[in-house]
Amino acid sequence: MSVVSGTVAAGYEPVREAFLANFDTRAEIGAAVSVYRHGREVVRLWGGIADPTTGRAWREDTLQVVYSTTKSVPAACAHLLAQRGQLDLDAPVAGYWPEFAAAGKGSIPVRWLLTHQAGLPVLDRPVPLAEALTWEPVVAALAAQAPAWQPGTAHGYHGLTYGWLVGEVVRRVSGRSLGTYVADEIAKPLGLDLWVGLPAAEAHRVARTVEQPAAPPPTAEAVPEALRAALAAYTDPTSLVVRSTMVTDPPLDLADPRTWAAEIPAVNGICTASSLARFYASLIGDVDGIRTLDATTLAAATREQASGIDRVLMTPTRLALGFGLPLPDQPWWSPTAFGFAGYGGSLGYADPASGIAFGYVMNGLRVTADPDPRTTSLVEAVRTALARQPA
Repeated sequence: MSVVSGTVAAGYEPVREAFLANFDTRAEIGAAVSVYRHGREVVRLWGGIADPTTGRAWREDTLQVVYSTTKSVPAACAHLLAQRGQLDLDAPVAGYWPEFAAAGKGSIPVRWLLTHQAGLPVLDRPVPLAEALTWEPVVAALAAQAPAWQPGTAHGYHGLTYGWLVGEVVRRVSGRSLGTYVADEIAKPLGLDLWVGLPAAEAHRVARTVEQPAAPPPTAEAVPEALRAALAAYTDPTSLVVRSTMVTDPPLDLADPRTWAAEIPAVNGICTASSLARFYASLIGDVDGIRTLDATTLAAATREQASGIDRVLMTPTRLALGFGLPLPDQPWWSPTAFGFAGYGGSLGYADPASGIAFGYVMNGLRVTADPDPRTTSLVEAVRTALARQPA
């Protein structure tokens, strides 16, 4: 049996059992999971190998790149600015970022950046990667870019561009880069190991990601008819979903320390599982006397804004203002849950109804058509544990 370290509060033993099973039966390499309830951490577990090339063990303070799980962090920054009266989500983006008005985008409101309705998931001319890592060139390219569809008429996942779009509004309003705003206004007050733009002194703590073998792609005949358009899109180099991953040339490499150090707020958040869960806990309630979003702001931020077939992914999605909303067949489904999952299996979410905030990070990256069984088993274990607790 694998060795796992950490603590679980009484009644939350099913989470430990599921975490152990991920190593013993689901080929987990290195990972950590944290659960908060009503502002108190009730699960903090870690185990496995952080770097398979050296044998470095996963420690309590091991950091992990969490890909799109990052997306809730810039959303929280925008809502914090709105809560303080510094940002109007219904005002035109161009009011804060005048260059954005180019190519007929002058009337796009800030909220459409958060809801992936701005029509800007791709760039006609990818930005050289070295330039994109410095921020301004890719932001200038987005300001000049014409939308791929009429803004506001559809939602489509802005996989990479979301972070630069929302981040530039935060920068224009606050006078600070997105990563600096996160550090000053969210991470430091809460004592989080969470960065968008990792300091070089922390790079030695980052786990080495491992792309685990994917299952062979199914034949078109084996795919349910409702998913065939999505399969076709992923195999078409001209599709929006493929082009949305190619906004830099060459594409981003999130295993490269130079990418960790840059600010790419859609995908390069780096954190511990405990800090991810603590971040979400602060969105729904007090954590050691600190609450990031008040109840009124949270209710507006997590209200559904768009749902149905995503114009980019070609599958059903539900979106609030910068936060993803689960579909009924997803393991973290609850009518009040919100969060974001990341490439390979990571997940951060909160559910105000139950007081749960959850963070799971791992370095074994998998892409599956079905929900990742590692993530699913942990979320289901939280449900089991919750059923044993008083309200």
